[in-house]
Amino acid sequence: MESVQAIKQRFGIIGNTPSLNRAIEKAIQVAPTDISVLVTGESGVGKESIPKIIHQLSHRKHNKYIAVNCGAIPEGTIDSELFGHEKGSFTGATQTREGYFEVADGGTIFLDEVGELPLTTQVRLLRVLENGEFLKVGSSKVQKTNVRIVAATNVNMFEAIQKEKFREDLFYRLSTVDIHLPPLRERQDDIHLLFRKFASDFALKYKMPTVKLTDNAVQVLLKHRWGGNIRQLRNIAEQLSVLEQDRTITAETLRSYLPTSGTNLPAVIKTSKSESDFSTEREILYKVLFDMKSDLNDLKKLTLELMKTGNIKDVEKNNESLIQKIYGNNNEEEDTDYEESIENPEVIAIPEHRSNDDDSIGIQDKYHFAEEIEEEETLSLHDKELELIKKSLERHNGKRKLAAAELGISERTLYRKIKQYDL
Repeated sequence: MESVQAIKQRFGIIGNTPSLNRAIEKAIQVAPTDISVLVTGESGVGKESIPKIIHQLSHRKHNKYIAVNCGAIPEGTIDSELFGHEKGSFTGATQTREGYFEVADGGTIFLDEVGELPLTTQVRLLRVLENGEFLKVGSSKVQKTNVRIVAATNVNMFEAIQKEKFREDLFYRLSTVDIHLPPLRERQDDIHLLFRKFASDFALKYKMPTVKLTDNAVQVLLKHRWGGNIRQLRNIAEQLSVLEQDRTITAETLRSYLPTSGTNLPAVIKTSKSESDFSTEREILYKVLFDMKSDLNDLKKLTLELMKTGNIKDVEKNNESLIQKIYGNNNEEEDTDYEESIENPEVIAIPEHRSNDDDSIGIQDKYHFAEEIEEEETLSLHDKELELIKKSLERHNGKRKLAAAELGISERTLYRKIKQYDL
C-alpha cells in the first residue's frame, strides 16, 4: 500500500493539513474494496482527485473510469446518458445508445454533483447500487452491470433530504464511506504553498518570471476567506502572473484582485424570509384591521348603553376602563373630544328622531350607521399605517433599513410608503 506522501506526489496534491491527510488515507484504505464512497466538501476543494485515487489503487484500474457531472446534464436526457436508450424510445432517438453504466462495466463511475440528480433518476441509481440492474430508456429488458460508484457533492445532504430533494435510502447507499475534504480557509498552512505552486506553474506556462508575495501580501492571502477555495486561489495566481509587470506583489496589489467581502472577519448574515414582502405587509394590515374591529365593537357597546340609559355620567362611571382603552387618559384634548361626542350623540350616528329610551334602531338608520362606520374604518386603516411608519422612523432616527426590519417589510416597500404618504 502506497503512503500518503507518495499518493500526493503522484496525483499532484499540495498540502500537509491533518484533515487533508486523513481524507487521502481513507481513500487509500477503501480503494481495494467495491464499497460506494461519497466525497463531500465545498465547491473548488478538489473533490475530483479522490475518485481518481480510488480507481487507480483498485483492481479496476485497467478498466474504464468515467466522470459524469450530474448538474450539467439536462433533466430530460440524464436517464439516457446514464443508462442508455432504445431506438425510437423518444423523439430524436434514431438509434440504440449505450449509457455510461453499460460502457463502464467492470470499471468506476464518478458522479459529480450527485445532489442535483432528479428524483426519478435517483430511483434508477438506487436499483443499480442494490443489485447492479438497470433498464435502458424505452426498454423492458433488465441488464446487469458491475461498476464501482464514487459520488461527490457540495450540497448539504441532510437539508436536501428534509426538503425531499434527495432520497434518504439512496444517500445511505452512496455514503457507505464518507470522505470530507476541508475548505481552503481551514488549511492555513497550505494556502501559501499552493499559491507558490500555481505561480511557478504559470511562470513556466507563459514563459515569464515567477511572481512573489511580500510578507504583508502573504498575510492578506492568509486572512482571505477563499469562498471559491483552491479554484479561486489558482485563478488569482494566474491573473497576477499574466497582468502584473512588477513580479513582486505587494499587499495593496493583491487586495485589488480579491473580493472585498472575502476576509475571515466575523460578518452578520441576513437570513432570507420565508414569505414575500407582500405577505408580510398583508399580515400587518390584518392585525391593524383586527384591532380596529375590536375598537369598533367597544364603541358600539358604549353607544347602545348610552341609548338605553340616557345618563352620560352612569355610562362613564360603569365603563371607565373601556373609555380609557379607546380614548386614553393622558391627553386632556382627547378627553374633551370624548365628552363632546357623548354630549352630541349625532356625532356617533344616533338618529335625531329617536329618543334615548328607544331599544332599537330602524333599518334605514342602521344602514346609515354602518356606512359611517365603514368610512371611518377605511380612514383609520390609512392613519394606523401612517402612524406605525412614523413611530418606527422616529424610533430609529430616520434609518429606513432598521425601520423596515421592525415593521416586517422590505426597505423598498418602506421607501414606496414614505413617498406615498409624503413623509
